[in-house]
Amino acid sequence: MNEIIIDAGLKEDRVAVLEDGNLVELYMERKESKKILGNIYKGRVVNVLPGMQAAFVDIGLEKNAFLYIKDAIPKDQLNNKKNNLKDMSIKDVVKSGQEIIVQVVKEPLGTKGARITRHITLPGRHLVLMPYTNYVGVSRRITKEKERERLRRLVEELKPDNIGVILRTASKGKDINDLKEDITFLLGLFNKIQREKNLGKAPRIIHKDLDLIHKTIRDLFTLNTNRLVINDREKYESIIEIVDIVSPHLKSRVEYFDDSYDIFTHFGVESTIRKSLDRKVWLESGGYIIIDETEALTSIDVNTGKYVGSTNLEDTVVKTNIEATKEIAKQIRLRNIGGIIIIDFIDMDNKEDINLVIKLLEKELKKDRVKTTVLGMTQLGLVEMTRKKVRKRLTSKLLKQCPKCEGTGRIYSDYFMLNKIEREIRRIKNHTNTKEVIFTVSPFVEKMIYENDEEILKEIKNIYEIDIYIRGDKEIDYNEIGIRTIGENENIKEIINYMDK
Repeated sequence: MNEIIIDAGLKEDRVAVLEDGNLVELYMERKESKKILGNIYKGRVVNVLPGMQAAFVDIGLEKNAFLYIKDAIPKDQLNNKKNNLKDMSIKDVVKSGQEIIVQVVKEPLGTKGARITRHITLPGRHLVLMPYTNYVGVSRRITKEKERERLRRLVEELKPDNIGVILRTASKGKDINDLKEDITFLLGLFNKIQREKNLGKAPRIIHKDLDLIHKTIRDLFTLNTNRLVINDREKYESIIEIVDIVSPHLKSRVEYFDDSYDIFTHFGVESTIRKSLDRKVWLESGGYIIIDETEALTSIDVNTGKYVGSTNLEDTVVKTNIEATKEIAKQIRLRNIGGIIIIDFIDMDNKEDINLVIKLLEKELKKDRVKTTVLGMTQLGLVEMTRKKVRKRLTSKLLKQCPKCEGTGRIYSDYFMLNKIEREIRRIKNHTNTKEVIFTVSPFVEKMIYENDEEILKEIKNIYEIDIYIRGDKEIDYNEIGIRTIGENENIKEIINYMDK
């Protein structure tokens, strides 16, 4: 059973896709955010870099967008076998100061600007229009050749010359009138863009893609969806109007949810979101996976944990890896992890078991609408795969870097802190006559020192003949130490009592 749950908020809209009650995809859009994926701009080429075969283009954002040579060359030239991309130079394709029409294909990520293309695509409900090409393609998810050929013939009748079309999965079983409506609408949109591109100077936006809720109706709400639930009455009415036009047979599947209740909590989505931010993910068997995300790649480690199996070690390992495979595919999709992904399964000696796990991974990843490629297992026993980067990772949307540990996720050990205290005591001993020192640390560090290293602390006191007092202070960072030396005329007990209040 597939469901779409929409939480329409004052500042943010959230869309959850559930399969058999399990959250598999999550989309969020803040009202004030500058979501630009799919937007079309009139941009100005700022810098051409032959060494990188790319150009930077100003489209009016904080960071210039990045245009690769293969995205800059017209599609028909790119598909011409006579043209070799290696023989072309970016400086022959675009010039500095040139105004060009581009579309965002990848949101800005981290320190990188948006990635753009000159190959404009306009998605509809059943098909995608590709101006300036003469290509007809069919979604690979439509597997029956007879249906693929039928759809190709219908589109060839409808589309104008020099306009390409890709038939989406939603086009399966549709008649010529359904496809005609889509093409007519998208051609009207393309003509509007053609008029807009001649008006005004670059940089400027020419076409803004649909908002999250309307895009959900267009892309996700299909016959495979058993119901769509939304908690906003006004937007519910808007959805009913749209569905009544594009897919009237689905109108009965749209439901309004009383907005006095938390819709995500009711459907168990909120708790799953919190778990999806955890580094460790437990498996039902007692095993677990560890997910570490970096800018360069994501590593996933599989462990047996509490699972001891019932027969032998080899059987335990294979069962854990199989269970982990399903969870990994689900987590990659839910967290929207893109780029290079390395999976360290528990070592398997049997080649049949290795092939079983890899084939299962490929099967589970087919549920993902984003393109994924499993490259196989390396000589080190690591599975390499890639997933296309389209949107920001879930963790980057919901989490901020800790200002204390600066993203390391770690603090100084008690041993390190004691060494730091000893160095300060040595400095004080060599340069002052102080006999008493108070060190303020975080309560956590105070507890660590007194539980693990009290004997070492006494040894430092004896060696340097200075009384040392450790006091916890909630205002002190984990990695910091505050130092107060006590003068001859000061009462140590009064000071400590004051600090402990």
